[in-house]
Amino acid sequence: QVQLVESGGGLVQPGGSLRLSCAASGSIFRFSAMNWYRQAPGKERELVASIAGFSTNYADSVKGRFTISKDNAKNTLYLQMNNLKPEDTAVYYCNAIGSLDIKWGQGTQVTVSS
Repeated sequence: QVQLVESGGGLVQPGGSLRLSCAASGSIFRFSAMNWYRQAPGKERELVASIAGFSTNYADSVKGRFTISKDNAKNTLYLQMNNLKPEDTAVYYCNAIGSLDIKWGQGTQVTVSS
């Protein structure tokens, strides 16, 4: 079974940038869509960005600041996050939707603080 492993989180100052990666243990080509979610303390998990084929979508709160992309050859999903704000602090999870299954990674912590 394909497993997803996120990396790239950490502590960054407001206005800074991070790039999250989600490495799959197998081919991601079979997934119809891949997504980034986040969950802040005391809040529900929310969809941040999604990619399906060549189509991308973003939550209003991150439009213009975050970019989702994937490299099928490397079996990796990315989330480039620029101009980070304290309200972006959360655990970020990648998610992959297949025809028969849905995969989740274990999450990576992003903390935006001065």
